[in-house]
Amino acid sequence: MSSQQRKRRLVNAANFMMIGLQRVGIAFGPMQLLTLAGRRTGKLRTFAIAVVPVAGQHYIVQAFPKAAWVANARAADQVTLTRGRRSRLARLVELPVEARRPVLRQLVTESPASVGKRYADNGLSPSPSPDDVAASAERIAVFRVETV
Repeated sequence: MSSQQRKRRLVNAANFMMIGLQRVGIAFGPMQLLTLAGRRTGKLRTFAIAVVPVAGQHYIVQAFPKAAWVANARAADQVTLTRGRRSRLARLVELPVEARRPVLRQLVTESPASVGKRYADNGLSPSPSPDDVAASAERIAVFRVETV
């Protein structure tokens, strides 16, 4: 098993645990549950995801290549975001590549170093620097969260 596969399994296990904690009402950090219909099956899928504030707006940013939630979000008209015991309907609006760059730069600049490192470690950016992550915007989906 490759190190990428081991990392993916670890992330999936952590997501499973976070989903369970959120469902019993324990909320922490920027984590929320994103529930949306699968693009092919229509079945509801739930993902533990960070909803991060940047420049007065809230965003969900792809952190792993080929993340299933990205394709599902592109196909969904609306989603449900849950934090603890509170849920709300939202619409996810994908930003065009050029509009992603300043959001990514600011996100990495204002966040702990581990955020930029995640993009580099997962192959989405050549390095964890804010400029390199911003320059990699064509490989990193960024969605603005809008209340329905």
